[in-house]
Amino acid sequence: MKIKAALVKEAGQPFSIEEVELAAPKADEILVKIVASGVCHTDEVAQMQIIPVPLPAVFGHEGCGIIEEVGSHVADFKKGDHVSFSFGYCGKCENCMSAKPYICKSLNDINFGGVMPDGTKRLSQNGQGISSFFGQSSFATYAVVNQNSVVKIDDTIDLALVGPLGCGIQTGAGAVLNRLRPEFGSTIAVYGCGTVGMSAIMAAKIAGCAAIIAIGGNPKSLELAKELGATHTINRKECDDIVAKVKEITKGGASYAIDTSGVPDFVRKALACVAPGGTAVVLGATGDLTINVQNELMGEGKSLIGVIEGDAVPKLFIPELLNYYRAGRFPFDKLITYYKFEDINQAFADSHSGKTIKAVLKMI
Repeated sequence: MKIKAALVKEAGQPFSIEEVELAAPKADEILVKIVASGVCHTDEVAQMQIIPVPLPAVFGHEGCGIIEEVGSHVADFKKGDHVSFSFGYCGKCENCMSAKPYICKSLNDINFGGVMPDGTKRLSQNGQGISSFFGQSSFATYAVVNQNSVVKIDDTIDLALVGPLGCGIQTGAGAVLNRLRPEFGSTIAVYGCGTVGMSAIMAAKIAGCAAIIAIGGNPKSLELAKELGATHTINRKECDDIVAKVKEITKGGASYAIDTSGVPDFVRKALACVAPGGTAVVLGATGDLTINVQNELMGEGKSLIGVIEGDAVPKLFIPELLNYYRAGRFPFDKLITYYKFEDINQAFADSHSGKTIKAVLKMI
């Protein structure tokens, strides 16, 4: 079928909405009419080829929509169901079978290799294959998605709202609720007040952290962080020694710290600001980083860990987050600004500049 999709043919090229061909779903796949898709930094990283996804490609990996058709082996979904998407995984390897799809042995191939889990493509233009992204390519009017990556959504929820739960929001919230599982009354410092950082802050409030320190450079974002659950804020542009300030607030060091920026200096600050025995988490795409293992880790028994997709099983975790949202405990809707599909390049520009925290494209 012919669809409209935001195509990138060369590294760094702006998104171009063009007509492409979408093949029919295979036995374990689902055809979905896209309602909305979140805009994520990972899409931009791939667009710029920092992550070398084969081009041409259609990006987008925080999609949601309404099912149009299901494959012959699909039993849990039907036409008309409201669904959101998350990352792709094989469902067959040892890690997937151990309920750890976020470390699937084929994770990179499926999500960044430009092909579906079976190694083939569904998108093309003039006979040339087009790479998929995260097994969904949701910057389009329709998508074919493997049933593994599809999550059923209660139709009482505004469907356009839920796309970002599949990656950025899940990553921040899951790092806290699934991986760190902070003790009631513990303390946490969050570096970065974008989608991932704000989600971590909301999750830390749910977990009952006594001090939740938001660290960022945008005064408006820091104010929103306080509204969402931060007990303290630090403007990195105005503070000469962030680590010392965190230690002052926490009386010796935070129990946990999360860096969402990927900036090596902030990763080191996150590690430095935790108390002996504390844990720092890296969530941002981080380049080369050198640390002194004895002085920065072993000397005080600290841990530095990477977390992928919030250690989440999306089919379980996304509905859990929506339950918190219904209860007024996870107001992620306050992060979102909607854009028309044709304004995709502006949505990225606004996200990059900090004008909006979470841009969401609405296809219908």
